[in-house]
Amino acid sequence: MIEEAAKLLARSRFAIAFTGAGISAESGVPTFRGFNGLWKKYRPEELATPEAFWKNPRLVWEFYMWRMNLIRKAKPNDAHYALAELERMGILKAVITQNVDDLHREAGTKNLIELHGNIFRVKCTSCSYREYLKESGRVDEFLQEKDVPKCPNCGSLLRPDVVWFGEALPEDTLDKAFRLAERAQVCIVIGTSGIVYPAAYIPQIVKERGGTIIEINVEKSGITPIADIFLRGKAGEVMDKIVRLIK
Repeated sequence: MIEEAAKLLARSRFAIAFTGAGISAESGVPTFRGFNGLWKKYRPEELATPEAFWKNPRLVWEFYMWRMNLIRKAKPNDAHYALAELERMGILKAVITQNVDDLHREAGTKNLIELHGNIFRVKCTSCSYREYLKESGRVDEFLQEKDVPKCPNCGSLLRPDVVWFGEALPEDTLDKAFRLAERAQVCIVIGTSGIVYPAAYIPQIVKERGGTIIEINVEKSGITPIADIFLRGKAGEVMDKIVRLIK
């Protein structure tokens, strides 16, 4: 099956990848619900909402700074690097991810669609100010901030540039992802439950347009019923073998 997956990818003219929390779990990043029990007495879902932020911005920022500090210590794994290598080879046209951890970019992926935002970006709650803290080199400085972060332009509260529960995905980002899915001949699905919508529509769109779905996961998911090839295993190991076979 892995040989067949490698052949399909090598022959495809337009392949994309769709990734979820499972790919980063191998880098030591807990899945979002894996944060349960790790942070005070709160469930993550109680803190990742606009209502929670306006009720207690300091508490929400404490949680997100704790997460940022944890995530920034993680490094891309073989699966992240394999996808970046497939892009360099001209096979993979884009990576669409549900993750906010920035590991795909760190691994070298250029055409990256972050459906749920990026934990290392902040945005103003009032004006158009945005900042990518890694690019500005202010991650350390930001994490040492004791007060609730404020916008340097207008003085309003800053918030993490991520999609919270109850918020819609950015329309332009989702449209771009859907357009890529409509063109894709092959979609590699890695480490996603396939139950979070509208993101989970992406492999379904590929399938409906006659494309092939290759799923890599440690267990079956909501995507498995439409997968043409299901490769059970760790993403890093499976993707490394696929790239070696293509080469």
